Amino acid sequence: MEEKKSAKNTSDEKKIKNLISAVILLAGLFVGSLFVDFAQLVRGTGFSERNLGKTEIFEANGKTWVAYNEPKVDVQVLTDETCGEECDPSEALVWLRRVIPTISAQKINYDSGEGKKIVEKFQIKTLPSFIFSDEVEKTDFYSQAQILFEERGNEFLLKNEELGLAPGRYLSTPQINEGEASLGNSESSVKVAVFSDFQCPYCKIFWSTLRNTAKEYEDRILVGYKHLVLPIHSQANNSALASECALEQGKFWEYGDKLFAKQSEWPETEGKQKFKDYAQELGLDSSRFNDCLDKGKYQDKIDKNMDEAISFGVSGTPATFINGQFKNGVVSGEELKAAIDQELAK
Repeated sequence: MEEKKSAKNTSDEKKIKNLISAVILLAGLFVGSLFVDFAQLVRGTGFSERNLGKTEIFEANGKTWVAYNEPKVDVQVLTDETCGEECDPSEALVWLRRVIPTISAQKINYDSGEGKKIVEKFQIKTLPSFIFSDEVEKTDFYSQAQILFEERGNEFLLKNEELGLAPGRYLSTPQINEGEASLGNSESSVKVAVFSDFQCPYCKIFWSTLRNTAKEYEDRILVGYKHLVLPIHSQANNSALASECALEQGKFWEYGDKLFAKQSEWPETEGKQKFKDYAQELGLDSSRFNDCLDKGKYQDKIDKNMDEAISFGVSGTPATFINGQFKNGVVSGEELKAAIDQELAK
């Protein structure tokens, strides 16, 4: 009987010791965590998760840290190290961090293995470009500006053209397609593609430069005209439709000469009668022309030109591509020829 009591006492003593040890251990951990928090605060070497959860802003080592309710968003910045300031994404990132402050950016060269995969996946035409992780969907900015993103899989491409970010470099350029108004040699290695609006006064200034340059270089280059109808011009779309109906009869450039020569006249009118009058003055088949214009036969073609302009980040006229070189606004004859000569010399 005494032996059983002794064994029971021994077992109880072990349990008590184990319990005391556990209490001491937990107390030590608690006190230790307090000490760590206090020591970190005194030394400025770090902050515990518990203390961080109690504040939204704090300072350490000359910096101010702010807590956000949004997730960390990874951004791949596709650029070209050889492009210089034109492809520098710094200013764009400053703005992006204002609307998505939790951005973590990684620069990727477009011609690296990873960069080439991104270019192919999103069919990227301009640099720099910004590809966001799917965490961007959880941000306030995305909920308010979803239209600025193009989703591919679990990644999101920022539409630079919608945001108004000017391209630093073009990876591809507009093609002068069969059926579009053109002058010169279709086999030439130098293509001059111009986005223009017949009601735009700056386009009128550039038109004569373009016409004279095309005549001077003849079959050494190919010049193509593309429509970018600006919404501020009430008759721009009708003039574009009329020019395409003239192209159908082989008189696009002559009709364009007429439109720009009479630019002070037809924009003040309504409807399509003036355009029909010009067609008759140029000796076009009036019945055929009028039917073409009244039906808006080439509206889809004009819309495609406009979508193409937007895809290349073009929003104003005139806008000129000389192969990979881009010229915004009115370009002098000397500047245009210099760009063409540079491309011909390659």
